[in-house]
Amino acid sequence: VLGARIYFDHINASGGINGNRIRHVVVDDGYKVDETVRLTEELIDRQQAVALIGFAGTANVGEVLKRGILEKGRIALVAPYTGGEALRQAENRNIFHIRAGYADEAEHLVDHLVTVGVRKIAVFHQNDGFGEAGRKGVEDALARRNMRLAAVATYERNTDDVKAAVDTIRKADVGAVIMVSVNKSTAAFTKGYRESGGAAQLLNISVVDAGQLVKLSGASAMHGLGISQVMPFPYTDTLPVTREFRRLFAKHAGPDATISYTNFEEFIGAKVLVEALRRAGPNPSAEKVLRALETISNYDVGGFTVSFSPGNRVGSRYVEVTVIGRNGALLR
Repeated sequence: VLGARIYFDHINASGGINGNRIRHVVVDDGYKVDETVRLTEELIDRQQAVALIGFAGTANVGEVLKRGILEKGRIALVAPYTGGEALRQAENRNIFHIRAGYADEAEHLVDHLVTVGVRKIAVFHQNDGFGEAGRKGVEDALARRNMRLAAVATYERNTDDVKAAVDTIRKADVGAVIMVSVNKSTAAFTKGYRESGGAAQLLNISVVDAGQLVKLSGASAMHGLGISQVMPFPYTDTLPVTREFRRLFAKHAGPDATISYTNFEEFIGAKVLVEALRRAGPNPSAEKVLRALETISNYDVGGFTVSFSPGNRVGSRYVEVTVIGRNGALLR
Protein backbone atom coordinates (compact mmCIF):
# COMPACT_ATOMS: atom_id res chain seq x y z
CA VAL A 1 0.00 0.00 0.00
CA LEU A 2 2.74 2.46 0.99
CA GLY A 3 4.70 2.14 -2.26
CA ALA A 4 1.67 2.93 -4.39
CA ARG A 5 0.52 5.71 -2.06
CA ILE A 6 3.74 7.71 -2.18
CA TYR A 7 3.66 7.75 -5.99
CA PHE A 8 -0.01 8.67 -6.12
CA ASP A 9 0.66 11.45 -3.57
CA HIS A 10 3.48 12.70 -5.80
CA ILE A 11 1.24 12.72 -8.88
CA ASN A 12 -1.56 14.52 -7.04
CA ALA A 13 0.88 17.10 -5.65
CA SER A 14 2.10 17.68 -9.21
CA GLY A 15 -1.37 18.47 -10.54
CA GLY A 16 -2.83 15.01 -11.11
CA ILE A 17 -3.46 13.32 -14.47
CA ASN A 18 -5.27 15.11 -17.28
CA GLY A 19 -6.72 17.46 -14.66
CA ASN A 20 -7.91 14.66 -12.37
CA ARG A 21 -6.62 13.67 -8.93
CA ILE A 22 -6.17 10.02 -7.97
CA ARG A 23 -8.36 8.81 -5.11
CA HIS A 24 -6.52 5.85 -3.59
CA VAL A 25 -9.03 3.71 -1.65
CA VAL A 26 -7.44 1.13 0.67
CA VAL A 27 -9.36 -1.75 2.27
CA ASP A 28 -8.00 -4.69 4.28
CA ASP A 29 -9.13 -8.23 3.50
CA GLY A 30 -7.05 -9.76 6.30
CA TYR A 31 -5.65 -12.24 3.73
CA LYS A 32 -9.06 -13.97 3.82
CA VAL A 33 -10.39 -15.14 0.46
CA ASP A 34 -14.07 -14.39 1.13
CA GLU A 35 -13.20 -10.87 2.26
CA THR A 36 -11.14 -10.32 -0.89
CA VAL A 37 -14.17 -11.24 -2.98
CA ARG A 38 -16.59 -9.07 -0.96
CA LEU A 39 -14.34 -6.02 -0.91
CA THR A 40 -13.47 -6.28 -4.60
CA GLU A 41 -17.15 -6.23 -5.52
CA GLU A 42 -17.62 -3.26 -3.20
CA LEU A 43 -14.73 -1.33 -4.78
CA ILE A 44 -16.15 -1.88 -8.25
CA ASP A 45 -19.86 -1.42 -7.52
CA ARG A 46 -19.92 1.20 -4.75
CA GLN A 47 -16.60 3.01 -5.14
CA GLN A 48 -16.77 3.00 -8.95
CA ALA A 49 -13.09 2.13 -9.23
CA VAL A 50 -11.45 2.62 -12.63
CA ALA A 51 -8.61 0.22 -11.72
CA LEU A 52 -7.44 -2.08 -8.94
CA ILE A 53 -3.86 -2.37 -7.70
CA GLY A 54 -1.71 -4.46 -5.39
CA PHE A 55 -3.97 -7.30 -4.24
CA ALA A 56 -2.06 -9.94 -2.25
CA GLY A 57 -2.44 -13.71 -2.29
CA THR A 58 -2.59 -16.35 -5.02
CA ALA A 59 -5.72 -17.99 -3.60
CA ASN A 60 -7.34 -14.60 -2.99
CA VAL A 61 -6.78 -13.29 -6.51
CA GLY A 62 -7.59 -16.72 -7.92
CA GLU A 63 -11.05 -16.71 -6.33
CA VAL A 64 -11.78 -13.22 -7.64
CA LEU A 65 -10.77 -14.45 -11.08
CA LYS A 66 -12.76 -17.68 -10.77
CA ARG A 67 -15.94 -15.78 -9.98
CA GLY A 68 -15.53 -13.55 -13.03
CA ILE A 69 -15.62 -10.34 -10.97
CA LEU A 70 -12.91 -8.56 -12.95
CA GLU A 71 -14.31 -9.65 -16.28
CA LYS A 72 -17.82 -8.55 -15.33
CA GLY A 73 -16.53 -5.17 -14.19
CA ARG A 74 -14.32 -4.81 -17.29
CA ILE A 75 -11.63 -3.66 -14.90
CA ALA A 76 -7.88 -4.24 -14.64
CA LEU A 77 -5.98 -5.49 -11.61
CA VAL A 78 -2.43 -4.14 -11.80
CA ALA A 79 0.63 -5.43 -9.93
CA PRO A 80 -0.95 -8.15 -7.78
CA TYR A 81 1.47 -9.40 -5.13
CA THR A 82 1.52 -13.00 -6.35
CA GLY A 83 3.50 -15.10 -8.79
CA GLY A 84 0.98 -17.91 -9.21
CA GLU A 85 1.19 -19.32 -12.72
CA ALA A 86 -2.54 -20.07 -12.93
CA LEU A 87 -3.15 -16.31 -12.80
CA ARG A 88 -0.79 -15.73 -15.71
CA GLN A 89 -2.56 -17.72 -18.40
CA ALA A 90 -3.31 -15.86 -21.63
CA GLU A 91 -7.06 -16.02 -21.07
CA ASN A 92 -6.77 -14.05 -17.81
CA ARG A 93 -6.95 -10.75 -19.64
CA ASN A 94 -7.85 -8.50 -16.70
CA ILE A 95 -4.69 -9.04 -14.63
CA PHE A 96 -1.49 -7.16 -15.46
CA HIS A 97 1.59 -8.59 -13.71
CA ILE A 98 4.75 -6.55 -13.24
CA ARG A 99 6.67 -9.28 -11.41
CA ALA A 100 8.15 -12.59 -12.55
CA GLY A 101 6.13 -15.67 -11.60
CA TYR A 102 6.85 -18.33 -9.02
CA ALA A 103 7.88 -20.66 -11.85
CA ASP A 104 10.50 -18.10 -12.94
CA GLU A 105 11.76 -17.81 -9.36
CA ALA A 106 11.80 -21.58 -8.88
CA GLU A 107 13.77 -22.09 -12.10
CA HIS A 108 16.33 -19.50 -11.00
CA LEU A 109 16.71 -21.03 -7.52
CA VAL A 110 16.94 -24.62 -8.76
CA ASP A 111 19.46 -23.63 -11.43
CA HIS A 112 21.59 -21.92 -8.77
CA LEU A 113 21.47 -24.95 -6.44
CA VAL A 114 22.24 -27.51 -9.14
CA THR A 115 25.10 -25.36 -10.45
CA VAL A 116 26.78 -25.41 -7.02
CA GLY A 117 26.29 -29.18 -6.71
CA VAL A 118 23.17 -29.52 -4.53
CA ARG A 119 21.13 -32.57 -5.53
CA LYS A 120 18.76 -33.23 -2.61
CA ILE A 121 16.23 -30.42 -2.50
CA ALA A 122 13.13 -30.14 -0.31
CA VAL A 123 10.18 -27.73 -0.38
CA PHE A 124 8.46 -26.19 2.64
CA HIS A 125 5.22 -24.50 1.61
CA GLN A 126 1.93 -23.01 2.71
CA ASN A 127 -0.91 -25.49 2.34
CA ASP A 128 -3.00 -23.56 -0.19
CA GLY A 129 -2.98 -22.35 -3.80
CA PHE A 130 -0.03 -20.05 -3.17
CA GLY A 131 2.14 -22.79 -1.71
CA GLU A 132 1.09 -25.38 -4.26
CA ALA A 133 1.91 -22.99 -7.10
CA GLY A 134 5.43 -22.52 -5.73
CA ARG A 135 5.95 -26.21 -5.11
CA LYS A 136 4.84 -27.06 -8.66
CA GLY A 137 7.34 -24.53 -10.00
CA VAL A 138 10.15 -26.28 -8.13
CA GLU A 139 8.94 -29.73 -9.24
CA ASP A 140 8.83 -28.63 -12.88
CA ALA A 141 12.31 -27.07 -12.67
CA LEU A 142 13.68 -30.29 -11.18
CA ALA A 143 11.89 -32.42 -13.77
CA ARG A 144 13.64 -30.52 -16.55
CA ARG A 145 16.88 -31.79 -14.98
CA ASN A 146 15.60 -35.36 -14.45
CA MET A 147 15.40 -34.77 -10.69
CA ARG A 148 12.65 -35.09 -8.07
CA LEU A 149 11.92 -33.46 -4.74
CA ALA A 150 13.61 -35.21 -1.81
CA ALA A 151 10.96 -34.09 0.70
CA VAL A 152 7.88 -31.88 1.07
CA ALA A 153 6.55 -30.29 4.28
CA THR A 154 3.65 -27.91 4.73
CA TYR A 155 2.06 -25.55 7.24
CA GLU A 156 -1.45 -24.14 7.45
CA ARG A 157 -2.35 -20.68 6.19
CA ASN A 158 -2.39 -17.87 8.79
CA THR A 159 -0.33 -19.87 11.33
CA ASP A 160 3.33 -20.26 12.25
CA ASP A 161 2.95 -23.82 13.56
CA VAL A 162 5.91 -25.37 11.73
CA LYS A 163 7.25 -27.96 14.19
CA ALA A 164 6.06 -30.96 12.15
CA ALA A 165 7.53 -29.44 9.01
CA VAL A 166 10.90 -28.91 10.72
CA ASP A 167 10.92 -32.55 11.82
CA THR A 168 10.07 -33.78 8.31
CA ILE A 169 12.80 -31.75 6.63
CA ARG A 170 15.40 -32.65 9.26
CA LYS A 171 14.77 -36.38 8.76
CA ALA A 172 15.16 -36.02 4.98
CA ASP A 173 18.77 -34.76 5.38
CA VAL A 174 18.62 -32.52 2.30
CA GLY A 175 21.18 -30.08 0.94
CA ALA A 176 18.72 -27.22 0.39
CA VAL A 177 15.19 -26.19 1.27
CA ILE A 178 13.19 -23.90 -0.99
CA MET A 179 10.47 -22.21 1.05
CA VAL A 180 7.21 -20.97 -0.38
CA SER A 181 5.94 -19.21 2.71
CA VAL A 182 5.11 -15.81 4.18
CA ASN A 183 7.00 -13.82 6.82
CA LYS A 184 5.81 -15.40 10.10
CA SER A 185 6.09 -19.01 8.94
CA THR A 186 9.42 -18.41 7.19
CA ALA A 187 10.90 -16.83 10.32
CA ALA A 188 9.56 -19.64 12.52
CA PHE A 189 10.75 -22.42 10.22
CA THR A 190 14.21 -20.93 9.69
CA LYS A 191 14.77 -20.44 13.41
CA GLY A 192 13.36 -23.85 14.34
CA TYR A 193 15.31 -25.66 11.66
CA ARG A 194 18.62 -24.05 12.62
CA GLU A 195 18.03 -24.65 16.33
CA SER A 196 17.34 -28.33 15.59
CA GLY A 197 20.74 -28.62 13.93
CA GLY A 198 19.64 -28.36 10.31
CA ALA A 199 22.48 -27.31 8.02
CA ALA A 200 20.84 -27.18 4.58
CA GLN A 201 20.93 -24.03 2.50
CA LEU A 202 17.61 -22.19 3.00
CA LEU A 203 15.98 -20.06 0.33
CA ASN A 204 12.58 -18.39 0.06
CA ILE A 205 10.72 -16.86 -2.84
CA SER A 206 10.19 -13.11 -3.07
CA VAL A 207 7.01 -12.71 -0.98
CA VAL A 208 8.97 -12.29 2.27
CA ASP A 209 10.58 -9.11 3.59
CA ALA A 210 14.06 -9.40 5.11
CA GLY A 211 13.44 -6.64 7.63
CA GLN A 212 10.29 -8.32 8.93
CA LEU A 213 12.04 -11.70 9.17
CA VAL A 214 14.82 -10.19 11.28
CA LYS A 215 12.27 -8.48 13.53
CA LEU A 216 10.41 -11.76 14.03
CA SER A 217 13.31 -14.14 14.74
CA GLY A 218 16.51 -12.09 14.99
CA ALA A 219 19.48 -11.48 12.72
CA SER A 220 21.45 -14.53 13.90
CA ALA A 221 18.61 -16.91 13.02
CA MET A 222 18.05 -15.31 9.60
CA HIS A 223 21.74 -15.01 8.68
CA GLY A 224 22.42 -16.77 5.36
CA LEU A 225 18.80 -17.06 4.22
CA GLY A 226 18.60 -16.57 0.46
CA ILE A 227 15.62 -14.69 -0.99
CA SER A 228 14.82 -14.52 -4.68
CA GLN A 229 13.78 -11.04 -5.81
CA VAL A 230 11.70 -9.96 -8.78
CA MET A 231 12.57 -6.26 -8.60
CA PRO A 232 15.91 -4.41 -8.75
CA PHE A 233 17.73 -3.76 -5.47
CA PRO A 234 15.91 -0.74 -3.94
CA TYR A 235 18.47 0.22 -1.28
CA THR A 236 20.93 2.07 -3.53
CA ASP A 237 20.77 4.89 -6.08
CA THR A 238 22.08 2.70 -8.90
CA LEU A 239 19.04 3.10 -11.20
CA PRO A 240 16.96 6.16 -12.06
CA VAL A 241 13.85 4.44 -10.66
CA THR A 242 15.52 3.64 -7.33
CA ARG A 243 16.73 7.25 -7.07
CA GLU A 244 13.22 8.51 -7.74
CA PHE A 245 11.72 6.01 -5.29
CA ARG A 246 14.10 6.92 -2.48
CA ARG A 247 13.56 10.64 -3.04
CA LEU A 248 9.76 10.36 -3.00
CA PHE A 249 9.86 7.89 -0.11
CA ALA A 250 11.74 10.42 2.01
CA LYS A 251 9.19 13.10 1.06
CA HIS A 252 5.89 11.20 1.39
CA ALA A 253 6.32 7.98 3.39
CA GLY A 254 6.53 9.35 6.92
CA PRO A 255 9.24 9.22 9.61
CA ASP A 256 8.61 5.64 10.78
CA ALA A 257 8.45 4.01 7.34
CA THR A 258 11.24 1.82 5.97
CA ILE A 259 12.12 0.95 2.41
CA SER A 260 11.47 -2.63 1.30
CA TYR A 261 11.22 -4.65 -1.88
CA THR A 262 7.47 -4.84 -1.28
CA ASN A 263 6.81 -1.11 -1.26
CA PHE A 264 9.27 -0.62 -4.13
CA GLU A 265 7.37 -3.19 -6.20
CA GLU A 266 4.07 -1.41 -5.66
CA PHE A 267 5.73 1.94 -6.40
CA ILE A 268 6.61 0.56 -9.84
CA GLY A 269 3.09 -0.84 -10.14
CA ALA A 270 1.73 2.64 -9.45
CA LYS A 271 3.99 4.15 -12.11
CA VAL A 272 2.66 1.67 -14.65
CA LEU A 273 -0.95 2.35 -13.67
CA VAL A 274 -0.43 6.13 -13.84
CA GLU A 275 0.96 5.76 -17.35
CA ALA A 276 -2.18 3.82 -18.31
CA LEU A 277 -4.38 6.51 -16.74
CA ARG A 278 -2.57 9.14 -18.82
CA ARG A 279 -3.14 7.13 -21.98
CA ALA A 280 -6.81 6.56 -21.10
CA GLY A 281 -7.52 10.28 -21.55
CA PRO A 282 -9.33 12.95 -19.49
CA ASN A 283 -12.40 10.81 -18.73
CA PRO A 284 -10.99 7.38 -17.89
CA SER A 285 -13.32 4.44 -17.41
CA ALA A 286 -12.31 1.00 -16.17
CA GLU A 287 -12.41 -0.38 -19.71
CA LYS A 288 -10.40 2.55 -21.14
CA VAL A 289 -7.69 1.99 -18.52
CA LEU A 290 -7.62 -1.73 -19.27
CA ARG A 291 -7.19 -1.06 -23.01
CA ALA A 292 -4.51 1.54 -22.28
CA LEU A 293 -2.54 -1.00 -20.26
CA GLU A 294 -2.42 -3.23 -23.34
CA THR A 295 -0.52 -0.49 -25.17
CA ILE A 296 2.28 -0.30 -22.58
CA SER A 297 5.10 -2.03 -24.45
CA ASN A 298 8.78 -1.85 -23.44
CA TYR A 299 7.92 0.86 -20.92
CA ASP A 300 11.08 1.93 -19.08
CA VAL A 301 10.18 3.10 -15.57
CA GLY A 302 13.84 4.06 -14.97
CA GLY A 303 16.13 1.11 -15.56
CA PHE A 304 13.40 -1.53 -15.23
CA THR A 305 11.21 -2.40 -18.21
CA VAL A 306 7.58 -3.52 -18.20
CA SER A 307 5.99 -4.76 -21.39
CA PHE A 308 2.38 -5.76 -22.08
CA SER A 309 0.39 -6.40 -25.26
CA PRO A 310 -3.11 -7.61 -26.20
CA GLY A 311 -1.77 -11.17 -25.91
CA ASN A 312 0.63 -10.76 -22.97
CA ARG A 313 -0.12 -9.79 -19.38
CA VAL A 314 3.25 -10.75 -17.81
CA GLY A 315 5.28 -7.55 -17.85
CA SER A 316 8.60 -8.85 -16.49
CA ARG A 317 10.63 -12.05 -15.96
CA TYR A 318 13.37 -10.41 -13.89
CA VAL A 319 14.82 -12.56 -11.02
CA GLU A 320 17.93 -12.28 -8.85
CA VAL A 321 18.93 -13.75 -5.46
CA THR A 322 19.80 -11.78 -2.33
CA VAL A 323 21.07 -13.01 1.07
CA ILE A 324 20.46 -11.81 4.63
CA GLY A 325 23.84 -10.85 6.08
CA ARG A 326 25.22 -11.33 9.57
CA ASN A 327 23.87 -8.00 10.82
CA GLY A 328 20.43 -8.57 9.31
CA ALA A 329 20.93 -6.37 6.25
CA LEU A 330 20.00 -7.68 2.82
CA LEU A 331 22.98 -8.20 0.49
CA ARG A 332 23.14 -8.76 -3.25
